[in-house]
Amino acid sequence: MELLASFIDIVLHLDAHLLAIIQTYGMWVYVILTLIIFCETGLVVMPFLPGDSLLFVVGALCGVGALEIKLILPLLIAASFLGDSANYWIGRLVGIRIVKLANSRFLKIEHLEKTRIFYQKHGGKTILFARFLPIIRTFAPFVAAIGSMRYRLFMLYSALGSISWITVFVLGGYFLGNIPVVKDNLTLMVLTVVAVSFLPALREYFRHRRTQGVQ
Repeated sequence: MELLASFIDIVLHLDAHLLAIIQTYGMWVYVILTLIIFCETGLVVMPFLPGDSLLFVVGALCGVGALEIKLILPLLIAASFLGDSANYWIGRLVGIRIVKLANSRFLKIEHLEKTRIFYQKHGGKTILFARFLPIIRTFAPFVAAIGSMRYRLFMLYSALGSISWITVFVLGGYFLGNIPVVKDNLTLMVLTVVAVSFLPALREYFRHRRTQGVQ
């Protein structure tokens, strides 16, 4: 419970925590942020890491000069793409074995199933769409690999998705995060970003439940 409370506190006050990290670690913060995005997209056991909200706050801090946007943008795009690729090859090499061991503390079979249904509906475009869906974006490369999606096609959608996702949220924070009303209510904005990013996943979930009910 204490760990959960700490995680919630970090999400709710992401701007303050990230600013403190910048003040403490200086240039190393670029490495830290790169690793977080890589792990959030590359490791199926870490879908809980902040994604959209983190990118928005990073953009807002770039707007006040705490971070350099010309440096952080390419770093995070590369981290996102490389994380996707790592996730894909994990799925290709040991995916079936991991699925058999699913429903562990960190890997839930319902997350895999939800992503499989999404992938079945949208095909290769899932890799692009999933970028804007928390949790699903972490499992999409893994499921695509199990589904034998060709790596060349995967790379194309992953590159487009990485560029779109990072750019939209970082530039969104950069241009909106320092508008006075947004800046004074940044925590509320972060929560709004998180809530909005979960809406498509919730819609798919309830649509799936409704379909099951009809059957």
